[in-house]
Amino acid sequence: MNLLKLHHQHNYYYTKFSSISRNSSFSVPHFLIFTTHKPKINPLTVNNNYFLENFKQKNVRALSVKTQIWSDKEEEKEDSEGIEYLAADGVVYKKTLRLVEGAMFAAVSGLAYLLSNSLAIENYFGCFFALPIVVSSMRWGVAAGRKTMVATVILLFVLSGPVKALNYMLMHGLLGFTMGSLWRLRTSWGASIFLCALARAVGALGYVLLSSFLIGENILALITINIHAALSYILASLGSTIVPSMNFIYTLFGTLLLINCTFFVLLLHLLYAIFLTKFGMKAHLRLPRWLAISI
Repeated sequence: MNLLKLHHQHNYYYTKFSSISRNSSFSVPHFLIFTTHKPKINPLTVNNNYFLENFKQKNVRALSVKTQIWSDKEEEKEDSEGIEYLAADGVVYKKTLRLVEGAMFAAVSGLAYLLSNSLAIENYFGCFFALPIVVSSMRWGVAAGRKTMVATVILLFVLSGPVKALNYMLMHGLLGFTMGSLWRLRTSWGASIFLCALARAVGALGYVLLSSFLIGENILALITINIHAALSYILASLGSTIVPSMNFIYTLFGTLLLINCTFFVLLLHLLYAIFLTKFGMKAHLRLPRWLAISI
C-alpha cells in the first residue's frame, strides 16, 4: 500500500509540474533536467587510440632491438680490433716486433763491440759488428736499419763515451747501413761492393782524422810521409832518380785504401750471404749465379 501511495504521489507531482511549466513561462534550470540517454561513442576515436597504442609498442620494441643490435656490433668491433692487434699479420704486431728486434740488434751489436774493444779482440770479430744492422735492414726496411745504427751509437755513447761511439759509427755503422740498404733495394753485387768500399774508406779516413784530433798529431801526414820515404828508397835502390810528388803519394794512398776496403767488403758480402742464407733469408738476397748455385 505504501508503495502504491508513493507511486501515485510521484505521478501527481510530475503531472502538476509539467502542467505548470506548459502554462507559464517558467523555465526549468538545466541542472534539474536529467538525461537518461547513454553517451555516444565514436568508433574512429577508438580505432585511432588503438592504433597509437600499437604504434608506440612497436616503436619501443624496434628501438630496444636496434639498441641491442648496436651494442652487439660495438662488442664485435672491439673484439675484432683486439684480435687484429694480436694477429701475426696485424699492423700493431708488426710495429711492435720491428721495435723489439731493432732494440735487440742494437743491444747485441753495442755490447759485442764494447766487450771486444775492452778485451782487445776487435780485429778478430770486427767483421760481425755490421751484421745486425744488415739483418735489420733486410727484415724491416732501410728505416729500421738506420734506427738500429743510431740506437747502437747511443748505447755505446752511454756505456763508454763519445769516442767509441764515433769509432763504431765510422768503421762499422756506415758500412752496415750502406750494405743493408743496397741489399734491401736488391742492388747488384758490383754496385754494392763499390759503394760499400767507398763507405768503408770514408769511415776509415774519418777514424784517422778523429784519432789525429784526439792525440794532437796529424796521422794522415805521417802516413803519407812514410809512404813517400819508402817509395823514394825503393826508386833509389833501383837506380832511378825520380822523386815522387806528394800528389802522387796522396793518389797512391787513396788507391791502396780503396783496394783494401774493396777486398774487405767482398769478404763481408760472401760471409753475410752465407749467414743470411742459413737464417732462411735467401729469397730476399740477390746473389750472383755462381754463389747461388754453390750455396
